[in-house]
Amino acid sequence: MHFPEQFEKRMRKQLGDQEFQAYEACFTKKVSSAVRVNTLKLSPSKFEELAPFVLQPVPWTKNGFYYEDSEVPSKHAYYYAGMYYLQEPSAMTPAALLPVEPGDRVLDLCAAPGGKSTELGAKLKGKGLLVCNDISHSRAKALLKNIELFGITNAIVTSEPADKLAARFPEYFDKILVDAPCSGEGMFRKQPAIMKNWEQYGTGYYNDLQKQILPRAYEMLRPGGMLLYSTCTFSPEEDEETVKFLLDRYPDMELVDAVPADRKEEFASFGFDTGKAEWMEVPVAGIEKTVRLFPHKIAGEGHYLALFHKKGESSAASVPLFRDFVKPKMITQEVTDFFSQVSMEIPTERMSLSEEWLSLIPEDMPDLKGLRVLRAGLFLGELKKGRFEPSQALAMALSGKTFDNCISYPASDPDVIRYLKCESIECPEGTKDGYVLICVDGYPLGFGKVRNGQFKNKYLPGWRMM
Repeated sequence: MHFPEQFEKRMRKQLGDQEFQAYEACFTKKVSSAVRVNTLKLSPSKFEELAPFVLQPVPWTKNGFYYEDSEVPSKHAYYYAGMYYLQEPSAMTPAALLPVEPGDRVLDLCAAPGGKSTELGAKLKGKGLLVCNDISHSRAKALLKNIELFGITNAIVTSEPADKLAARFPEYFDKILVDAPCSGEGMFRKQPAIMKNWEQYGTGYYNDLQKQILPRAYEMLRPGGMLLYSTCTFSPEEDEETVKFLLDRYPDMELVDAVPADRKEEFASFGFDTGKAEWMEVPVAGIEKTVRLFPHKIAGEGHYLALFHKKGESSAASVPLFRDFVKPKMITQEVTDFFSQVSMEIPTERMSLSEEWLSLIPEDMPDLKGLRVLRAGLFLGELKKGRFEPSQALAMALSGKTFDNCISYPASDPDVIRYLKCESIECPEGTKDGYVLICVDGYPLGFGKVRNGQFKNKYLPGWRMM
């Protein structure tokens, strides 16, 4: 492996020759592949029972599993059912260590493609609010798909610069995750092409971005709240020195143990390392509370994490609330009839209609006027000339237990693949007319519509299996 010259020189100095040799040697070893179970839909133990893959637990998160290179979980029906997310094992750590509780207001500021947002949404368990933002509109579209695939109902997906969000949400969030844009040194093994980007931009370019983003995150964090900063790089400029920048600028921010104090020895046994005071020009107290992950020490790639607490205690600030709900007379009989088959709670008083799109708005959702919003809450479906067509997002939020008209196939049934390819399938005799939820082993894939025994595939074409 030929590293960029300046990178190699710096890493040799940081690690020392002996440890650098161990780091260099890890590039001859295979990259670890893993899935993270969607605990909104099933428990890790249930997934182990169902999964056709050979699995080994990722030790630092309860719902992560390594799988063998010969497996292709991205082509399995369970992936299309939103039962898991394909995620690099080290990248599971930030969302696992941010202490999110149901009912929190949570912001994932640099969220695409959604690996960390989907875990934060699962930890909320449908309570509270998750705002997922990415400044790139194209990347935010991929983020939206993953939020919908996971069946998360209380998320807002936005695409705005951090300063615009900060002006709208001062001291609003209980927990914030900033998985910052970075030089990507920790991913050189998995994606060697990143080295060319490093040679073009170096570390200074990304450090400037980090120092623009973090103050805006601080402004949006309520007193008493928690902020987790993470990168996938080894550069002290982007890691320990950026932590120092935030602490120096805001005296009410303090470092807390990123790994719970009572589990430090356990995490050290996994290969977790600490932040390095000796890599800093002027060390700050508590930098050992931050976490470094090295690919020669763990079965994963490089990562850095720092967990901050904002001193003081207060409830999150209030902001103007969303008020544009539908009037009862706007709810058609067809909508009422459809939702009579749904046992999941979908209060009509929290429905909103934008043109033909009907959505379920999260409780106490803020007013989003003037922001670029890809989705607010759960997209329920479209009203077309009096007809109601339920959405793919709604299907993913349901299950065989929460929708009356359901056909569940075993994963081995060829009709599962036919359905995911938007082909016609045979529905069981006696299936009643109307919309039917197609499931695999009880987990949702999407809708179909039956009339006089004839099945029409309603799976979202843009999601179809290729």
